[in-house]
Amino acid sequence: MDGFAGSLEDSISAASASDVQDRLSSLELRVQQQEDEIAVMKAALADVLRRLAVSEDTVAKKQPPGKGQTPLREAYSLSCIANGGSGSRRSTGRETTSVSVSKKETFSSAAKSGTERRKEARPQMEGIKEKEEPAAASDKAASSSSAATSPLPAPSPSPSPHPPAPRQAADCSKGPSPTKSRGHSAKRGTGMERSQSSTWESGDESRSKLVKAASTSKLLAKGAKNADKHKDPVISQAKMTTREKNSQAEGDYIKMFMRGRPITMFFPADVKNYDDVRSELPPERLKLEWVYGYKGRDCRANVYLLPTGEIVYFVASVVVLFNYEERTQRHYLGHTDCVKCLAVHPDKIRIATGQIAGVDKDGRPLQPHVRVWDSVSLSTLQVIGMGTFERGVGSLAFSKADSGQHLSVIDDCNDHMLTVWDWQKKSKIAEIKTTNEVVLAVEFHPTDANTIVTCGKSHIFFWTWSGTSLARKQGIFGKYEKPKFVQCLAFLSNGDILAGDSGGIMLVWSRSTAEPAPGKGPKGAFQISRQIKKAHDGSVFTLCQMRNGTLLTGGGKDHRVILWDHNLNPEREIEVPDQYGTIRAVAEGKGEQFLVGTSRNFILRGTFNDGFQVEVQGHTDELWGLASHPYRDLFLTCAQDRQVCLWNAVDHSLEWTRLLDEHGHCADFHPSGAVVAIGTHSGKWYALDAETRDLVAIHTDGNEQLSVMRFSVDGTLLAVGSHDNFIYLYTVSEKGRKYSRYGKCSGHSSYITHLDWSPDNKFIMSNSGDYEILYWDIPNGCKYIRNRSECKDIDWATYTCVLGFHVFGVWPEGSDGTDINALIRSHHRKVIALADDFCKVHLFQYPCSRAKAPSHKYSAHSSHVTNVSFLHNDSHLISTGGKDTSIMQWRLVEKTPSLLPCDSPLGLGEGLMLNSRVSNSSLPAVPLTPTPTERALPPLTLATSAPPLAPCAVTPPPTPIEAATPAEGAVPTSNGTQECFPKSPSPTDLTPHLSECTPPPSESTLSPKDSLDPSDDTATPSDEGAPFSPNS
Repeated sequence: MDGFAGSLEDSISAASASDVQDRLSSLELRVQQQEDEIAVMKAALADVLRRLAVSEDTVAKKQPPGKGQTPLREAYSLSCIANGGSGSRRSTGRETTSVSVSKKETFSSAAKSGTERRKEARPQMEGIKEKEEPAAASDKAASSSSAATSPLPAPSPSPSPHPPAPRQAADCSKGPSPTKSRGHSAKRGTGMERSQSSTWESGDESRSKLVKAASTSKLLAKGAKNADKHKDPVISQAKMTTREKNSQAEGDYIKMFMRGRPITMFFPADVKNYDDVRSELPPERLKLEWVYGYKGRDCRANVYLLPTGEIVYFVASVVVLFNYEERTQRHYLGHTDCVKCLAVHPDKIRIATGQIAGVDKDGRPLQPHVRVWDSVSLSTLQVIGMGTFERGVGSLAFSKADSGQHLSVIDDCNDHMLTVWDWQKKSKIAEIKTTNEVVLAVEFHPTDANTIVTCGKSHIFFWTWSGTSLARKQGIFGKYEKPKFVQCLAFLSNGDILAGDSGGIMLVWSRSTAEPAPGKGPKGAFQISRQIKKAHDGSVFTLCQMRNGTLLTGGGKDHRVILWDHNLNPEREIEVPDQYGTIRAVAEGKGEQFLVGTSRNFILRGTFNDGFQVEVQGHTDELWGLASHPYRDLFLTCAQDRQVCLWNAVDHSLEWTRLLDEHGHCADFHPSGAVVAIGTHSGKWYALDAETRDLVAIHTDGNEQLSVMRFSVDGTLLAVGSHDNFIYLYTVSEKGRKYSRYGKCSGHSSYITHLDWSPDNKFIMSNSGDYEILYWDIPNGCKYIRNRSECKDIDWATYTCVLGFHVFGVWPEGSDGTDINALIRSHHRKVIALADDFCKVHLFQYPCSRAKAPSHKYSAHSSHVTNVSFLHNDSHLISTGGKDTSIMQWRLVEKTPSLLPCDSPLGLGEGLMLNSRVSNSSLPAVPLTPTPTERALPPLTLATSAPPLAPCAVTPPPTPIEAATPAEGAVPTSNGTQECFPKSPSPTDLTPHLSECTPPPSESTLSPKDSLDPSDDTATPSDEGAPFSPNS
């Protein structure tokens, strides 16, 4: 191993002597490689000792046992115990025996992948060559005798020296650089290291692969190639021997390996034959009903009022059309990552939205692009820029002088490329580098079709567009002070250009017709004709030209909205209250109303006379805590912005909000519904009155982050899971208003991630960061239960643990153990909802006890999905995003194949998604087949009676009407349709026929009529079927 380490060090030095990041990456890789190599050496040693024990038993049958027999057996048992836990994992007695008696493939499967795991090949290491296996009878005898003398180690509360680091947030403004730590990119590096270290091959080949992966860039590139070598979670089913049954319990168990660490799960008594266990797609589906939140913190000019009376804005990867009078929402869900900018066509019907670059769960890039879509039908008209844009779409604008035939786009790459597109033909006409500085806005001149204006850091450029060329003319400030940033642009009725800058000054740029002085620029250049000083204190952040020719401006620092007359004299002004943040967007509303988007993610509607009314609001920082009320249609969220919010799921309004002293991370309601407990990042937790939001109690457990709060079924106990590896127990009285420390569960070797109570409030099942499943006897002093098979038949009151026999099938291929953030079983125990690290919400059947189980997948978030929770009656599912700070409310519906012909060869799952199987080339110009009938799941009948909800000021929205069968050529839909690559319409046909809006062939699990899943989603294994033909 020393020679191997030396060669690796030399390679790193030769590859990059000065790159510190590459050296750090290679060192981390080497540490992981050495840990796993030690684990494999232990496995090989255990196998050798087992063979020696078999030989010893054979000799023992012929002669009396010798003196050295007992020490040898003890050494054998201890080697198996050590091998049971890879790296820093602490093995328990039950797990140790499971590892020691598993089939030989249990060890070798960690080194094999795909079909190799099914072979009976044996691991080969330098200096160790395995011989033929002895007879099965001898094996069983040796294993039994050694298991009988195996000492069982006591649980150790000491933390693991190398626990997996908790994933941090995925920044929605990431671009291609891996800046997040709880989402795509940062974790991707860990996954790649794991893919290298978990694939054991011959010595020379392994060394060469390590040398090639020494640098970070090579490591990431290598990871995608090696990912398929460890896709399947290693599952090993083994039958216990007679001696093992005496020491553990009767029954079978199954093993799953996570990063080389075995996870043993016992079969419940009702599983007679594991081969009969099946995992199917659930008949239930999710339908996006409401989106809470708005992306104003790092965006600008992204709020507009459409002629339909709807406000259009975006959050995460969803573009929302919100009718504030009728309290309804529609959603365009065509994007695959975070939406960054928005532009409205001159006809006020078509909309263009641009997104940033991202990566999918396999590390493949999601290319930034622009989507042009119809705001009435929510059908995609065109997808522009695939493969052209590098980092993301920073800003975009439709042309005005030629009725919106062209689209200008600024790429957020280093050169900030400006491109002009004939968007209907999907053709790029012109392209040019603008500047290395930040570009904040681009606009077409409303009367001069050949003039484009861009502005940003210390510049304003006037571009003359002619055919395929763009010529730049830089704005000369001359005697006027050059601003740090030119923030925004607007066009006056006489064709002059108005620019607002970071110094609070507005400048009017007019085209010069006189001959310029020598060296002062070309004829016809724009020059400053007027300056308006101190238009705002701080920056002029946004400009909005009104229909009547007046102007609205929004200030950054001073929070003011000012109305200017035709001569740019101030008429009216109003100040946005500080709690809403600074102004990010201003748009014209109905009548005298106007809309304001703010940096704290509020959308306000107001007038100069009546002030402001909040229409949209949400969290402003990473969101993790989520809890549903036990008997009312309410749910609570808490985030790193220190806000605690109670939401009404019926009228989609905020009941109350409270600011904490700490960052909130987890929450749970007392079963009475009167109190909610909230855990924070510092170890402190609060109990708040759910009605009045008053503080009821405050306690502190340790000084590390609290990851889970969970009340027992009867509400008499509270379990608090912490990152200090302990579970703290409290007795609860007075309906959650009084708490007394009861005990502490000590035994995990890493931070607590999830826990659940048994129905009788006596037992707890918990998961930790190093993939342990432990059980605790609470009445007997929070005692750790060594014989884990005793708990295999407990019917847990809730199921939020991500590891366990009933849910292990939810884990994706090649998972590193951190890909699933949250999981919850529905109250009716039919489905499992899951939040993953790849922006997806999944719906699985419960129980889910088969590897690679199929699921329905839904896209709306643009960051890692941090939590999921069903409402008390399972009518809706709530999901929360991390860095996208969004909250999604999904309606749970059950689809019946009522419209499927009785003689159709398609199964239920295939029939439900028959529309998604039709390609553009094969679909005739006929109306889409109606979607299967949807019916809301009936609410559960609960024994607990609850007072009715207090009447709210806002009228609850009507139940959304399901889309009826559309007439030919019409595309009605209630929640949007997403098409990836529709056919290009002709220049004269601005609204394509229905057949042209159909997505291309894909493996989507949902039909185009279903607004929940973008058409580029990958189908799960059982979703794959024969393409549907309209004639079948």
